[in-house]
Amino acid sequence: MITVPSHIASLRPYQPGRPIEEVERELGIHNVIKLASNENPFGSSPLAIDAIRRSLGHLEQYPDAGRSLRHVLANQHVIKADNVICGSGSESIIATALRTFLAPEDEMITSAGTFVGFQVLAHIAAVKTHYLPMQNFTYDLDAMASQINERTKIIYIANPNNPTGTIVTTNALERFIEKVPQTILVILDEAYFEYACEYPDYPDSMRWRWDNVLTCRTFSKAHGLAGIRIGYGMAHSEIITAMMKTKLPFEPSTPATAAGIAALEDEEFIKKTVEQNRDSLRYLHTEFERLELDFVPSLANFVMIDFGLQETVNRIYDGMLRRGVITRPLAGFGLPQCLRISTGTTEQNERCVATLEEVLAEERV
Repeated sequence: MITVPSHIASLRPYQPGRPIEEVERELGIHNVIKLASNENPFGSSPLAIDAIRRSLGHLEQYPDAGRSLRHVLANQHVIKADNVICGSGSESIIATALRTFLAPEDEMITSAGTFVGFQVLAHIAAVKTHYLPMQNFTYDLDAMASQINERTKIIYIANPNNPTGTIVTTNALERFIEKVPQTILVILDEAYFEYACEYPDYPDSMRWRWDNVLTCRTFSKAHGLAGIRIGYGMAHSEIITAMMKTKLPFEPSTPATAAGIAALEDEEFIKKTVEQNRDSLRYLHTEFERLELDFVPSLANFVMIDFGLQETVNRIYDGMLRRGVITRPLAGFGLPQCLRISTGTTEQNERCVATLEEVLAEERV
């Protein structure tokens, strides 16, 4: 038998939200809705779908490794293509950064209750990672800064954070970056950027162009392209040059590259998505307050509810699942007492709230 390294053998793989078809088959029910994976309930950018179709006539050729998309993104952000890297989702960019810059003796710093995908990548990297407790479900940047030592190489911050939906504000981020030595790479994961960028106190990290910051973004959320896997990172050219040496060859795919370029042009789709998501958040916040739930106001496309106990979360999750509404328990994120619910269409949101209210009534009997 081939030996598996201990840090891989002990790894708990990332568990995605359960597919609708699987739940319907297992429970013998129909009309299941999935509010578990922060997907865009309004579908994908029509321009991106058309671009994917057109790209299918050239699949015998290798992809251009994101070259064309890098130039489009560079023009959009008024930077050089040498400042941009593309990959199969923002997780691919983060994985490449860890593979590029970490040595065995290095350490990383992040927060407990952050994106589980990063937690998996950190475990795979097999370096010491400090997970600092949150304050009010938000990154405690002062505690993170105090943890910096001569071995610190990477700091990871998701902004907005998944699964809490909270943000690091402009002033807080500025003060934090001032405390971070230039020898440390700060990864700012802005997967939910489009949903939060209009909030007055949300810091668009590209505004500062910090030399030791890697900004990661994705087309999986607001652009509705989760199924095709396309993301990108922007940073100082020296950071990107090093990462280009270790990224997977020819990543991303030809259809993904075409979809990304077209999605950037579809301003109408993004505007509509962001507006409808804002309405969804307002509705969910209001209804969860009416139900007297301990929820965290969100600037992303999901809302996290704190039920106090994992046993309670499991019962509510199972009760909603049996009624055809898939949500996301957060034990894998390090928040076993919490449940995350993604925003949906108006009909899906109303059904979710009605179902949750029904399950809560049973819970409170």
